[in-house]
Amino acid sequence: MVDLDDVRRIVGERHVVDGAALSGRPQDFWVHTPTAALGLAKPKDVQELSALLALCHQEGQPVIVEGGRTNLVGATQSTGETLLVSLERLNDIAAPDRQGMTVEVGAGAIIETIQQRCATDGLRFGLDFGARGSATLGGALSTNAGGFQALRYGVARDQVLGLECVLADGTVLSHLSSFVKDNTGYDLKHLFIGSEGTLGVITRAVLRLHPAPQSVNTALLAFETFEAVAETLGLMRRDLNGTLSSFEIMWAEFFHFNVDAVLNSRSPIEGRYPFYILCESEGFEAEADAALFETVVGRAIEDGLVADAVIAASSRQRQELWRIREDFEAEMQLFKTMIDFDVSLPVASMEAFVSEVERRLNEEVPGNLGLHVLGHLGDGNLHVTTGLATPEGKGEVRRLVYELISGYGGSISAEHGIGLAKRDYLHHSRTAAEIATMRVLKQALDPKGILNPGKVI
Repeated sequence: MVDLDDVRRIVGERHVVDGAALSGRPQDFWVHTPTAALGLAKPKDVQELSALLALCHQEGQPVIVEGGRTNLVGATQSTGETLLVSLERLNDIAAPDRQGMTVEVGAGAIIETIQQRCATDGLRFGLDFGARGSATLGGALSTNAGGFQALRYGVARDQVLGLECVLADGTVLSHLSSFVKDNTGYDLKHLFIGSEGTLGVITRAVLRLHPAPQSVNTALLAFETFEAVAETLGLMRRDLNGTLSSFEIMWAEFFHFNVDAVLNSRSPIEGRYPFYILCESEGFEAEADAALFETVVGRAIEDGLVADAVIAASSRQRQELWRIREDFEAEMQLFKTMIDFDVSLPVASMEAFVSEVERRLNEEVPGNLGLHVLGHLGDGNLHVTTGLATPEGKGEVRRLVYELISGYGGSISAEHGIGLAKRDYLHHSRTAAEIATMRVLKQALDPKGILNPGKVI
């Protein structure tokens, strides 16, 4: 292990926290066991991080880089021998380039802060998800985060034009290009985006931006059949002239549970339906956009696709609709031992998959506390959550669901990553040859295995 005095000489006395001081801190937002670590270092720039990793490489010191500490798959779980590294001081955001519609940002910058800075220049950073107020850019890129607007803007990797990162031995790779077309050999940035800090440490990125929309229209739609849901998605993608930004599905059990919990049972839609969609369109001409949105929703009702609908008449009503989708406090209390799955599936397979999960859970795990299903239908991503009264049985639930995902040709991780929680199930989504190739890359870029050891593969 490295000597923390050597670490202090690199990053400064005030920017090192020893392991004893960390023991009073929970591991992360989701896991409340105490943090176990040798210490925590906070370099101020890429040069300090490079020197720090060179030292750790020389000593064979395990390193885990922390972002906003909201990871859902145990990707930053450490031991008493681990040196934690925070990039919170690498949080600068350059002035956006309005003509090129790009911005250069440090990995420690908070996602919501990036959004707000770009908005002041009339630009939109297209990545958005619930943890926007605490998640950092580095963490979002390392897991290739998705979120609410992937339908329109793509996932995290689609926001990146150029990247800077540091390899395990301290080598700095900097290719901060600010243009889309750059066919100069291997596109190395995609090795590091989504690798969860196992191949290198992302320190900086040039991000693609978009014109900031000037209008937003939101509706909650109710459906009798999943087929009608899928047809409506296609209709809205076509008839809203490319302005559809979100199309969030909620199965009835989750929807009504959360309406009771966050809206005191005051459902925006009367009656009960099997499926609900929260959809949103963002455009550039307020009056025309609102009229078009209302027309398209009306057409879906007239065509017999939508059973009932409510269009938000104010920003307050819009926020209430989004609370049904985003507020998980009551769910966390309901599921004493929560078991959640973040999966991708072909849209055509989703209804059958969820039905089979529900049937199998009730037959094989009769003590389950229910099944909540929601997700980003437009990009094929579902979040499936159940719970048990005690931790016993978690393994059985995971085995059951992951085997079903494999059988339906889906992915065991859509946007949360692999970390520790899904590592042993990776074979359900990747072939032996693919996993072997991942190991070759890991060995080539991190031969001593010091970067986030034991995660992903």
